[in-house]
Amino acid sequence: MQNLIIKITQENENLLTASELKCFILEDSLSPDFIKKFCTLARTAGKLVLFSGEKAPELYRQKMGDGLIVDTTKEENPKKKIKEIQASCPKALLGVICRNRRHEAMLVSECEPDFIIFRFWKDGFAANAELLNWYNDLFLIQSAVQPEEKIDFTGLPADFVILSDTDYTIFVAK
Repeated sequence: MQNLIIKITQENENLLTASELKCFILEDSLSPDFIKKFCTLARTAGKLVLFSGEKAPELYRQKMGDGLIVDTTKEENPKKKIKEIQASCPKALLGVICRNRRHEAMLVSECEPDFIIFRFWKDGFAANAELLNWYNDLFLIQSAVQPEEKIDFTGLPADFVILSDTDYTIFVAK
């Protein structure tokens, strides 16, 4: 089974006690007080925290977390955006969401992020699974799947699966 990365969508730090969870994503839209508290608790528990959103680089530079997630799906020049982030946030763990196309996956991988994220929907699932297989055959950079709908991700050859905190709760209740 893949390793899970949990995207925190509610101000709740209860999942930090789950021993199987090692990495979390915090949206920059969460309250600053919650972000600070969560990061402190995560560091004490030996867990990783990544930030996402427009203010993610700023939060990382405040030394509260370990890295960030960059979404390049709307970028005309994804390499430029990634290089800017890498320059402003050296040593950050970096996950990059790219368009589900081979060309974009290659461009993003040339920047050597820590992992690349492919979004998955029911519609186009087979094509996305084929893309993920192709990517894993050619690249050493780790891959992650981020289901955008309820899909069966367990058979996908990704290193990580990104689930929201609510989807994780449903997943473990099965």
